[in-house]
Amino acid sequence: MVTEKNKEDFLTKEIESWKGFEYALREENRILFHEMLNECRKSGDAAIAKGANYSTESLFMALILQQQKMINQLIIKLSRSQSV
Repeated sequence: MVTEKNKEDFLTKEIESWKGFEYALREENRILFHEMLNECRKSGDAAIAKGANYSTESLFMALILQQQKMINQLIIKLSRSQSV
């Protein structure tokens, strides 16, 4: 039986598995990477919908969706500032 705790555990393990990559980045990129992974944790339901067998793909999709959300917000802000 898959519980919420199990889902959170495998997402956490997947994020933790990327720590080595994080430490290879320059400091400003490391901070950004860490923030992105934290956003994935916040939207864990979306990232874990496919199950543990697809944890890397789910993490990538969550990152892409988070970026798109930010892009959309920036487009809206830019559009508002240009129309004033």
